[in-house]
Amino acid sequence: MSISPLSRIAASSLVESGAVIGAYVSIGPFCVISAGVVIGEGSVVGAFSVINGLTTIGRDNIIGQYSSIGETNQDLKYANEPTTVVIGDRNQIGKNATIHRGTVQGLSTTVIGHDNRFLNGVHIGHDCVVGNGTMIGDNSGLAGHVVLDDDAQVGFMCAIHQFCLLGSGARIIEQSGVVQDVPPFVIAGGNHAVPLGVNETSSLFQALNKEQQSLIHELYQRVYKQALAIEEVKKTLKILESDFPVIGLYDRFFARSARGIVR
Repeated sequence: MSISPLSRIAASSLVESGAVIGAYVSIGPFCVISAGVVIGEGSVVGAFSVINGLTTIGRDNIIGQYSSIGETNQDLKYANEPTTVVIGDRNQIGKNATIHRGTVQGLSTTVIGHDNRFLNGVHIGHDCVVGNGTMIGDNSGLAGHVVLDDDAQVGFMCAIHQFCLLGSGARIIEQSGVVQDVPPFVIAGGNHAVPLGVNETSSLFQALNKEQQSLIHELYQRVYKQALAIEEVKKTLKILESDFPVIGLYDRFFARSARGIVR
């Protein structure tokens, strides 16, 4: 066990031998931190939380009370293999969150990047990959193998089907069920979710110049108003990519999309 003398751990909490606790970490009352856990400098763990398994948490994260991180996943094929959870820096994770470890049939890890904000009651299933700067609302869940690219936004009480891909800057409105992939900057909603327009509120969208913003609107028109076949859209992307860097987001999205896109 390696516990920094600069950390603060409530007397009622249990930190098992083999855990690594960095400087200025704060662990509230009645927490359990298991032997394979690493918690980086400046992170805060709320009361009654359990961090289990081979879980690595970076710097300056805030984990709300009653959360369960790195727990056994819900895949019936899981046989207690040494799979992991890896969480980056500066994430805000609300109360009652559940984040499950990966499976050997998937990536063997569940990965969360940096600067994400998960509200209360959020569930991140096994083998999910969450990028940077995403937001997930209260009581929403990602099933296994879901991918959220950077700046994707999920509203409250949403369900994202396993193996779905949400592109950069995509937004899912409240109380939606998503069963297919959502391209970059597309707003989708309903059950099952359908496209509803371009997400101009995305920080990635707002950082683009007017020409690239107009191009995103044009691509939306081609896919959803003109109903072009995806192969035709891909040909257009290849032509545009050298002049417009934002097109790379679409190119990478379609290269990974396996469930078909929302229509």
